Amino acid sequence: MQSQFRGTGVALVTPFQKNEQVDYKALERLIDHVITNHVDFLVALGTTAETPTLSNEEKRDILAFVVEKCAGRMPVVCGIGGNNTTELLKQMKSFDLQNVDGILSVTPYYNKPSQDGLYKHFKAVADNTDKPVILYNVPGRTGCNMLPATVLKLANDFENIIGIKEASGNMVQCMEILQHKPDDFIVLSGDDNLAMAHVAIGMDGVISVAANCFTREFTELINLSIVGKLDKARKVHYKLLTGIDLLFAEGNPAGVKCVLAEMGICENVLRMPMVPASSALKQKIKAFLNS
Repeated sequence: MQSQFRGTGVALVTPFQKNEQVDYKALERLIDHVITNHVDFLVALGTTAETPTLSNEEKRDILAFVVEKCAGRMPVVCGIGGNNTTELLKQMKSFDLQNVDGILSVTPYYNKPSQDGLYKHFKAVADNTDKPVILYNVPGRTGCNMLPATVLKLANDFENIIGIKEASGNMVQCMEILQHKPDDFIVLSGDDNLAMAHVAIGMDGVISVAANCFTREFTELINLSIVGKLDKARKVHYKLLTGIDLLFAEGNPAGVKCVLAEMGICENVLRMPMVPASSALKQKIKAFLNS
């Protein structure tokens, strides 16, 4: 079960039309683009999808569309998280997860639960679904860090908590999880600029923003790293590193949508409070793409 989530997962953006309505034709182009360029699984409704700005109806429609257009070509993971555990469980029941292969659930944000609170939150999630659950730790966005002891307790206590997307940026914390985790518990990088290093210390892959646009090269980077061809992987890593940094220079997904617009995949439209990349950043991105 866990093997289907190894390699490169892509956290899909949500394309919008100029009127800020969801652009399903562009979303289909994006899905076909990333599948053609050899990612291993899709993640719908992650942070990169501007999910906080989507209505529940839009979320359900986008998920159904991604599942339909993927058409069984690879696994689909659905992002479902929140900082109100009761409401999160209601939302899980309202989504059609029948053809979804797993759930990615972020740590509660803003209200800063204790480690015991985090454990009980994810216990509730695991107890209320039969789907594989991938935890998501991203303290830079949520304001709370799920410590390795909590991750490992969840990994050992619940069969359907099968992995974590770890985006703390703390290599020592990552190594502590990797050193003590159950053998079949997957650990995925959540930091594109650290993904090669993360795989080198034992992670199983990545859930990536950059894989939306630098798809073929980024997937190659991860595949080379997984098989230990680090000399070759290092060349790809440094080729992409400036571009990856540009994607995040003004917040995600401003950079990646700018690149996707340059590629003709979607409009460079975001929903407030996110705004498109500045003129200065656009020029740097164009220079990188032309280099």
